[in-house]
Amino acid sequence: QVQLVESGGGLVQPGGSLRLSCAASGFTSDYYAIGWFRQAPGKERELVARIGSDGATVYADSVKGRFTISRDNAGTVYLEMKSLKPEDTAVYYCRVDLGRTYWGQGTQVTVSS
Repeated sequence: QVQLVESGGGLVQPGGSLRLSCAASGFTSDYYAIGWFRQAPGKERELVARIGSDGATVYADSVKGRFTISRDNAGTVYLEMKSLKPEDTAVYYCRVDLGRTYWGQGTQVTVSS
């Protein structure tokens, strides 16, 4: 059974940092690209960052230089977020496409003073 479980969200002040984790199971995650998406209230879900099976990375312009996506050998994909801004506030999801699309349940990130 394919599962994606996000964790690491929370409340942080502007300028702060968080590290999100996406624990993947039920498939060999190293073989597939995994993406981090986010959805803010009233807005569409958008791609934040993606890591390919070859380790190649893609970032949204809004997070370049602040966010870093990586993966470990245990099937977990991380999103390191620095210099957070209030506009980064959203529910963050990870996603994988295995012929059909799987999403995690999401983790809330709130950037506020």
